[in-house]
Amino acid sequence: MSAILAGLDAAAWSLGALACLLAAAWLQRCRLRFGTARPALVLALCTTGLWALVGAAWGIDTLVEGLAESLRNLAWIFALYRLFEVDGRHALVKPVRPLLAALAFVELLQVPIEALLYARAGGSAVGFQTLTMFRLLVVTGGLVLLHNLYSGASNQARAVLRWPALALALLWGVDLNYYAIAYLSESTPQVLGVVRGLLGLPVAALLAFGGARDSESPRLRPSRAVAFQSISLLLIGGYLAAMVAMAQWLAFAGSDYAALLQIAFVAVASTIAVMVLPSERLRGWLRVTAAKHLFQHRYDYRAEWLRFTRTIGQGGQKQASLEERVIRAVADITDSPAGLLLTQSESGQFDLAARWQWPTAEVPGEALDPAAVRAIERSSYVADLDALRSGKRDRKIDFELPDWLMSEPRAWALVPLLHFERLVGVIVLARPAHARPLDWEDFDLLRVAGQQLASYLAEHSGQAALAEAARFDDFHRRIAFVMHDIKNLASQLGLLARNAEAHADNPEFRADMLVTLRNSADKLNALIARLSRYGPATHVELASLRADTVARAVLTQLHSHHPVSLVECEPIKVAADPELLEQVLLHLVQNAIDASPEDSPVFVRVAHDGLHGVIEVVDSGIGMSAEFVRTRLFKPFDSTKQGGFGIGAYEARELVRAMQGRIDVESREGLGTRFVIRLPLAETAELIKSMAAQSGDSKKVA
Repeated sequence: MSAILAGLDAAAWSLGALACLLAAAWLQRCRLRFGTARPALVLALCTTGLWALVGAAWGIDTLVEGLAESLRNLAWIFALYRLFEVDGRHALVKPVRPLLAALAFVELLQVPIEALLYARAGGSAVGFQTLTMFRLLVVTGGLVLLHNLYSGASNQARAVLRWPALALALLWGVDLNYYAIAYLSESTPQVLGVVRGLLGLPVAALLAFGGARDSESPRLRPSRAVAFQSISLLLIGGYLAAMVAMAQWLAFAGSDYAALLQIAFVAVASTIAVMVLPSERLRGWLRVTAAKHLFQHRYDYRAEWLRFTRTIGQGGQKQASLEERVIRAVADITDSPAGLLLTQSESGQFDLAARWQWPTAEVPGEALDPAAVRAIERSSYVADLDALRSGKRDRKIDFELPDWLMSEPRAWALVPLLHFERLVGVIVLARPAHARPLDWEDFDLLRVAGQQLASYLAEHSGQAALAEAARFDDFHRRIAFVMHDIKNLASQLGLLARNAEAHADNPEFRADMLVTLRNSADKLNALIARLSRYGPATHVELASLRADTVARAVLTQLHSHHPVSLVECEPIKVAADPELLEQVLLHLVQNAIDASPEDSPVFVRVAHDGLHGVIEVVDSGIGMSAEFVRTRLFKPFDSTKQGGFGIGAYEARELVRAMQGRIDVESREGLGTRFVIRLPLAETAELIKSMAAQSGDSKKVA
């Protein structure tokens, strides 16, 4: 009889071990389930299977089985910590790590106690009680932490935590009863020992089901068509029952005309049914009623709206920028851990405006091509990128999404931000810990949230433009006073020059003084002309000039203040304005000098790349971050210098653009900066001008 019981025990424990190992293999394939906790859950299942195998091979209540159980508990404690990471609470709930570490320490203490207990031929009652008490401490503490894990989780996170929490509660709940009985009776219960071996079956089943698709909603959710057909059948059945009941009542009433009344009633009821049931209005009412009363919404819209407005309204200097708050407001709806915001830049193309908790995303300079922008603007389509990758193409998509977006493994959904049917921006959401296909309710809520956020971004952009215009107006007023003072000074210097010409006795002195004064007057007048350009933009007359000559003149002016070297100087002619080009070079070289140490030289290079003349200004100074170059370098009135206007880089870029060129910047913090000015060569400008003239003549002839 004992042999039969031993065989049953071994079979039960072997079956539990097989179930755990199969569930671990299945969960290893479900890479989109349970987020970062999936590897820990796979490890816990493997150690549980190993523990069951040891129990089947060496028997229950042996030293090897006790050590395997300690290893199993340590693996589940680690999995419990990983489950706290699913919604990020491991960084917010500070007591989690110390408590888990304490549980692991108590579990490790059981190893030497168990070894000493079995080393003494059967052990002692005190040793058995101590070991059992430690087991109770571990499972009790684990169940308390498990309760805190699930009760403190959000509704979205509970869909991920439900199945691991049930499996762990079942495992440690049985252990709690097992060791409580063992502590009170001072012996291990044999019947519960067999049950512990079979625990692998429900634990494996729960985790395997949790790894399956759509496991977050196991309740019955009939489709709209099934619900409508069911209601229709119920109405038809009720109608037939009412007809039968009415006909029977007429028969029971007793009358010479009972049969005639029955026939008349059936005819009238059938006529009414034929007239009413095919009605589109009635069927529409039935559909709305079924959807309203038989289907539960996925979201608590009141809670979502409150959280949405709270996220957007968190202003202040220490808070995140509006762009980051916009990403987070949408990401919180779908429980996405990160996101990107693409908006339209000054050049008209959609590029990266902000990122939230997604530093690894590689976004090109032009994130969305114009065709995709127009298509998204026309359809207002919320794209499920996982569905698109799997080949499920929606009829609303008549465009191709960019390759970088489709190849980004974390990209999950694309949400357009439309303001008065104009695309203000696009949000790319990262895949949540428990990915699921988006449904109609997700699309509707994300579309409405996108429209609301688009209005916030449009209003913010308008306010920024008004503020910038106000700063420009203030700047113009201040420059008007400066110009007035400089004009007076220029007039005084001119008068002095004329008086000196008329009254000076020494011819040589008079000549030197005249040259000096005239040069000063010319410089002041040139300064007045440059300052006047801060007003409305004027047309710039381009002429063919030697870029190397302008570069040498600038270096001659600044060489006495700082070592400046002309490392390469090709004799090239560019189409530019000499005063504007000199002003741009003076500003860039002076900035390079300001950013460099006293003994660190600044290098200037003049060359060409075939169609453009290239002037490079390179320094090895403090450098700038990519974020500073993108958001602040060319922003007017944003200066890092004490008392600076913050308009130099902006003016240099606008002057180069006025000369039909461009400025490129490369910089690294701690390494230095390189500014590259590209201007059309004189021959290229003449060729373009002649081609434009020929095109205009051909249009006139046509």
